[in-house]
Amino acid sequence: QVQLVESGGGLVQPGGSLRLSCAASGRIFSINAMGWYRQAPGKERELVATISSRGMTNNAHSVKGRFTISRDNTKNTVYLQMNSLNVEDTAVYYCNAEIMERYDGRWRDDYWGQGTQVTVSS
Repeated sequence: QVQLVESGGGLVQPGGSLRLSCAASGRIFSINAMGWYRQAPGKERELVATISSRGMTNNAHSVKGRFTISRDNTKNTVYLQMNSLNVEDTAVYYCNAEIMERYDGRWRDDYWGQGTQVTVSS
């Protein structure tokens, strides 16, 4: 089994910063892309940012210049540094990863964390 565990969410004022972390653990052979998605109340889940195993990143237009995704492959962990937060960033943030489990041999991209709430409010 594989688990993704997020941390770092919370309440922050507009203009503030937060750093999210997501650690993958369990029967992991290899991790390819990792990413962050978010879902606001009444809206569909949307892509925030992704990062390949070699560090190539892709950010949603709405967060470019404000959010930075990074990863530590030695810790199987992906981070999301969020700066200049605004109320439109309020959502549950989910971590996603493409993983090959040991003794499996298949890549699967349906590994998700439980979500962490980010609330931007004055």
